[in-house]
Amino acid sequence: MSIINNPLVSVIIPVYNSERYLAEAIESVLAQTYRPLEIIIVDDGSTDGSADIAKGFHDNIRYVFQPNSGPSAARNRGLGLARGEMVGFLDADDLWPEDKLSLQVAFLENSPSLEIIVGLTQRVKLGEAGGNESRFEKWLDPFFTLLLGAALFRKPVFEKVGLFDETLHYGEDVDWFMRAREQSASITVMEHVILLYRIHQSNMTSNATVRDSYFVKTLKKSLDRRRVEGGGSVAPVPKLAGLEALMKYPPKTTRYSEIERE
Repeated sequence: MSIINNPLVSVIIPVYNSERYLAEAIESVLAQTYRPLEIIIVDDGSTDGSADIAKGFHDNIRYVFQPNSGPSAARNRGLGLARGEMVGFLDADDLWPEDKLSLQVAFLENSPSLEIIVGLTQRVKLGEAGGNESRFEKWLDPFFTLLLGAALFRKPVFEKVGLFDETLHYGEDVDWFMRAREQSASITVMEHVILLYRIHQSNMTSNATVRDSYFVKTLKKSLDRRRVEGGGSVAPVPKLAGLEALMKYPPKTTRYSEIERE
């Protein structure tokens, strides 16, 4: 793809003790068919080999280290460094299909008033490949939820909505999207698989009790904000454009690439 007049996309990858998965995550960004892009790795106090893995990519990334402060602080640090007109986030244990940025940049470029575009997520689960190898395999159907890695953002939307809440170490993405919807940020859903979400034992969200408690907490924060704004009444958040079309399965694109690792 020609980079003439293409907007720069900043890709922010927060990292905390992710040496097992980080290299593949970075490689999935470098494999994007879209250019230009910059990759910002924010190491949130890792004590494993994550730093060495990140630095092994040399000039392909920008690496910064900070004391452990949580994922919100890491993403906010990345936003402060980002030079792009558009911003994407990828967790260090997830992957992007190679056309993620091409598809989503095109959506934003074709809709000047659109601030956020969100695609579908495909879960991939660790399965046995035989011998000493294993691979991640497609698991269940693609699904939609407001995940940071499945979205692409115009950078100015963070001035409108604000940064990530650094008091939240879980559910900060839910909280941010709720605030975005409360402030009527323009969000559209697209019918393409945009994020490969890797299921493994150390997923932060694998603890259902912790996950659900933070989800309830973020919803309550949203309700409280809307109650104050409404003088005691709670207005619903705006509907997402394109969501009704997802009721018609299968989606237009369900591309999945097998991801192998040693």
